[in-house]
Amino acid sequence: MSEHGRLVLAGAPIGQAADASPRLRDLLTTADVVAAEDTRRLRRLATDLEVEIRGRIVSYYDQNEAARAAELIESLRAGATVVVITDAGMPGVSDPGYRLTSLAVEAGIPVTALPGPSAVTTALAISGLPSDRFCFEGFPPRKQGERARRLAELATEQRTMVFFEAPHRLEECLAAMAEAMGPDRRAAVCRELTKTYEEVRRGGLAELAEWAAGGVKGEITIVVSGHVPGQGSMEDAIALVDEMVGNGTKAKDAISEVAKSMGLVKRELYDAVHRRA
Repeated sequence: MSEHGRLVLAGAPIGQAADASPRLRDLLTTADVVAAEDTRRLRRLATDLEVEIRGRIVSYYDQNEAARAAELIESLRAGATVVVITDAGMPGVSDPGYRLTSLAVEAGIPVTALPGPSAVTTALAISGLPSDRFCFEGFPPRKQGERARRLAELATEQRTMVFFEAPHRLEECLAAMAEAMGPDRRAAVCRELTKTYEEVRRGGLAELAEWAAGGVKGEITIVVSGHVPGQGSMEDAIALVDEMVGNGTKAKDAISEVAKSMGLVKRELYDAVHRRA
């Protein structure tokens, strides 16, 4: 073991073992402890890379993260090199790693990262959407009400947004995004990135929700374009809604049509119309 312990957050391939760097191969053979989200997948990766893990392998996943982190801190204090590796991508990005990193920083233990593939930046790069400014939002809330509130908060976010989602919730999630952000908001659904059946679907949120209704499998990353402000004033929009309602259009339909045509968030226009009333 080295004189001073070191925590290394190691990026794992997100689909192809061949994307592993030579540094990852070397690290897996020399680390004192390898903390893996799934020890079986780690051993399979080691076999694919034709490397032998000589250090101690321990499991490190959501359910045991708190208890295991304390144990790993003791190993780090004793001078061990501890590697954290998840099933795919970078530890701490919607995967275990944050708690241990925070404890190591507090304890004054060196923390570094071995860069590797990330579904977040990979999807962003190939989405065709603006990538100069973006934010990562992880998994949207599962409960309908909580998800609607979160998406409503993000409706006016001007940066490109990246989300993870489970395939069986994709249609519902995209429909909720279309409701909160507008049916024509540009987005991309990236499925099975870097794998044999990689697929990228681009279009408006409503269009993508309709596509997802047919059933989708695999690992999913969603990229959504940011809100473009200044496409129409709320006052003008309310006046147009009033005019359409006066001509016999239902208020709900008028709000939806005006929001779409003026680049406004439907929920915000709805609230503004009813606050005025």
